[in-house]
This record gives sequence, C-alpha cells and structure tokens, in this order.
Amino acid sequence: MSRTDFRSPRLFVDAALGVGAKVPLERDQSNYLGNVLRLAAGATVLVFNGRDGEWLAAIAGSKRPDRLDVIAQARPQDRLAELAYVFAPLKHARLDYMVQKAVEMGAGALRPVLTRHTQVSRVNTERMRANVVEAAEQCGILSIATVDEPVTLERYLSQRREQPEGQRLMVFCDEAAEIADPVVALHGARDAAARGIDLLIGPEGGFAEEERELLLRQPNILRLALGPRIMRADTAAVAALALVQAVAGDWKGN
Repeated sequence: MSRTDFRSPRLFVDAALGVGAKVPLERDQSNYLGNVLRLAAGATVLVFNGRDGEWLAAIAGSKRPDRLDVIAQARPQDRLAELAYVFAPLKHARLDYMVQKAVEMGAGALRPVLTRHTQVSRVNTERMRANVVEAAEQCGILSIATVDEPVTLERYLSQRREQPEGQRLMVFCDEAAEIADPVVALHGARDAAARGIDLLIGPEGGFAEEERELLLRQPNILRLALGPRIMRADTAAVAALALVQAVAGDWKGN
C-alpha cells in the first residue's frame, strides 16, 4: 500500500486524471498555489478527484499558475467504509467542525435529518460539501463523502425502509438508553454491520419521546448509550464514530 505524502500540497479537482492530462486551475486554486504557497511553474503538487486515485502534477503557467500537468500516479483509488453519518444539523462553526471530523473518521455519506429539537431549519449543503473537500485535502483522503439534502427524521426513515439501505445496521445513539458497554454491544452486531452502518446522532435537545418510539420500531437497530456523561452533539459524533470504526468499521482492516 502506497504511503500518504503529507508534505506536498493536495488539491481536489473536478477533472479526469491520467498521465499527460492538463487540468485547468480555478481562480482560488491559482491564488492558493501562487500567492499563498508561493509556488511557481515546475513545482509539483498532488491532485485527486475522488475517482482516479492520487496523482503527482506539475504547475504550469507563465505569469501565474493556470493549469496542472499530470505526471504519474501516487496512490490508487480506494473506497470509503459503508458508514453513513446521520445527524441533526448544528449551527455554523460547530456544523463545520462536525462535518470535517466525520470525514476524517471515514464516513462515506453525510445525511442531515431534521428532528423536533433540531437547532436549525436551513442547512447550507454547499458549505458542507466544501468542508468535506477541505478535510479530504488536508488528511490525505482520496474518496469524497456524499452530502445529502436535509429531510425530516420521519422522511429519512421512510426512505430507508424503501431502499436496500433498510438492510443496514442503524446504530442509534440515545441519551436515554441504559448505560452499558457499547463495545460489547457493537461486537454482538458485527454480522449485521457487514451490510453497512447508519450512525444516528440527535440534536442537543435530545430526541422527542415520539421520535424515540418511532426509532425503536425500526428494523436492524442497535441502541447505544455513549457513557455516563452528556456530550455536545459534535463531541458525540467523534466518540460514536471512533467506537463504530474500531469495533465494526475499517479500523480493523475490513
């Protein structure tokens, strides 16, 4: 397996990549390379598009960087874990943080759901996608997590039942669940988790009782408590993703 190069600048580009490809740079990318990093023509960077792996490319342009000339592949494309992070959106900076951490932890899909006590009613999915790309650029990630448009919790569960995703394991992190060892519980659900995992974190106001009852009627559900302390939603995201990845995800090399 090729080692990740954390010293070279990395850029996400929306273009096909291969030996000899010439990739035009967007204005902000050109500014970043030329004015922020002070790189000139001939300097090399790493580029990826979420499909073709990671490639070494040389900066080209007479007055400022305006394109990249692809030289050779650095790493082949990989796949993200079959792990969807399903969450009640937060406000602004804390949502940015949560999205970035979910990407760093290996989530393959981000699915915002609106619950009774969700703090926000409008979600900027373009900003979420920008945070996904930024986290992937900074952390050596090759695949880009998908970002869904927000739906109500009821709509999400209805769609889930109608699709193959209904066979996936739903890990429901519930602040009202009885305190028990979450590692033991996840170990017991590893066979179901092999079909994929939907990890659900609710809002900081908690789930309404009717929402909890609805969730507990869903098939293939595992109800977890995240210890004896109440966490903020962005903290709970990191804690739950770490648990799932360590016990039933790709941290074990699956």
